[in-house]
Amino acid sequence: MFSNNAVTEQQRVSVLRSYEILDTPPDASFDDMVDVVRAVLRVPIAYISLVDSDRQWFKSRRGIDIQETSRESSICTHALLSTEPLVIEDTLDDERFRSNPYVAGPPGIRFYLGAPILAAHGAIVGTLCALDTEPRRARQTEVKLMRALARQTDCLLELHRLRSTTGRLANTA
Repeated sequence: MFSNNAVTEQQRVSVLRSYEILDTPPDASFDDMVDVVRAVLRVPIAYISLVDSDRQWFKSRRGIDIQETSRESSICTHALLSTEPLVIEDTLDDERFRSNPYVAGPPGIRFYLGAPILAAHGAIVGTLCALDTEPRRARQTEVKLMRALARQTDCLLELHRLRSTTGRLANTA
């Protein structure tokens, strides 16, 4: 398996696109994952963010209406830099995010916990995120849970890829 530093941005995007998941319809399995995050962490916003070359696309989302954002306005882009979850207890205290349009304007994000979705290929393809409109501390149990759920999210992505491949093979037979 590659370490995160060994995977180039081009390789990372290639792995993401190999899932054939971008711009697909809602899927109950991914929605269930987001619902679990939202309920257990008691946050108003949760989503699965897949970060493409120029955008962040939400496979599943609760508490926000938008389907995608630009990478430059994406907090999740910063979570791609490490295999460890990114925790921001108060976005207004972090100069990287203070002027972010989703912090400064609606929905007024103040807390962010994003666990990287590490593909079997060693590339971080996105994040599983919990957000709040109030600052808060992340408990170690919450961070650990988000890591585990992010691993399960990659399993869902792999299952989606398998179904896509199987479907294509069946159509060519």
